[in-house]
Amino acid sequence: MVRVFILLLSALLALSACAAPPPEPQLGPDGKPLPKVYRIRDNQAAQIQFRMLDSVNSLRQAAGQQPVELNSKLNAAAATHSRDMSIQNRPWHFGSDGSSPIDRVRRVGYQGELVGENISETYETEVETLAAWMEEPTTRDVILAPDARQLGFSWLQEDSGKIWWTLVMGQ
Repeated sequence: MVRVFILLLSALLALSACAAPPPEPQLGPDGKPLPKVYRIRDNQAAQIQFRMLDSVNSLRQAAGQQPVELNSKLNAAAATHSRDMSIQNRPWHFGSDGSSPIDRVRRVGYQGELVGENISETYETEVETLAAWMEEPTTRDVILAPDARQLGFSWLQEDSGKIWWTLVMGQ
């Protein structure tokens, strides 16, 4: 019985030594690892929006600013712009119809004032995108704006995995 156990244990150890090593990351032409595709499932929308809200509010609290709350109309304006940026295949603040961020928040019936809009074209998560926005003074200023009270956040993910993020702050 002990001999059978030792043989089985030896066989298991031998098989575990045959396991393939973890795959090497694929490198781009610049020698840096290529990004992994962050796939967003339909049932993750609320989690992602609240994770962004919590992250933004943590950053705002650390900067001595009041927290913001999600606003469904600003979410709709952000979703519209993310979709439009994908159609245009370029990250910029103007819609294919020439609309500005102010036009978009008015179209969805938002009664407050627009504080600012941050956009991104990436394969990164929402938290990685927020970190990148915090590294740039102009996008950081939108997130930490003292007069911001409401946040809209949405995205469009293409089949390739590319994500078009839009964050809108209002007062």
